[in-house]
Amino acid sequence: MNNFTPLSALAGGVLIGLASVWLLAANGRIAGISGIVHGLFAQPPGDRTWRVAFLAGLLVAGFLWLAFFPGGTSSERNLAAMAFAGLLVGFGTRMGGGCTSGHGVCGLGRLSLRSLVAVIVFMAAGMLAVFITRNFF
Repeated sequence: MNNFTPLSALAGGVLIGLASVWLLAANGRIAGISGIVHGLFAQPPGDRTWRVAFLAGLLVAGFLWLAFFPGGTSSERNLAAMAFAGLLVGFGTRMGGGCTSGHGVCGLGRLSLRSLVAVIVFMAAGMLAVFITRNFF
């Protein structure tokens, strides 16, 4: 968190919100990443195009960020380990019938009580995991 600025956080939040609104308006779909990835394998082939485009957009945006702001991200953690942890979170949320981004972005935007509870649980579990790994490993 060495390079955190409120402006970059605000810009990122606005971009995520705009992308979510655009996906809902254009396709009638919720921008829940676990559901999007799951649908790549479970939906008919005609429903995969927008999913692939969404995921490609995430990857391209990440690479663009690194290209234009090479020192803009810093982490003490291994990138491969973080990617693997993200996949585990995705599998876990999908198995639990939820989605962190779907609840956190779209659900809260719709003032869903279910999503509020889910986000509180996700955040508490994340804080506990960080506390344990930083203090005991």
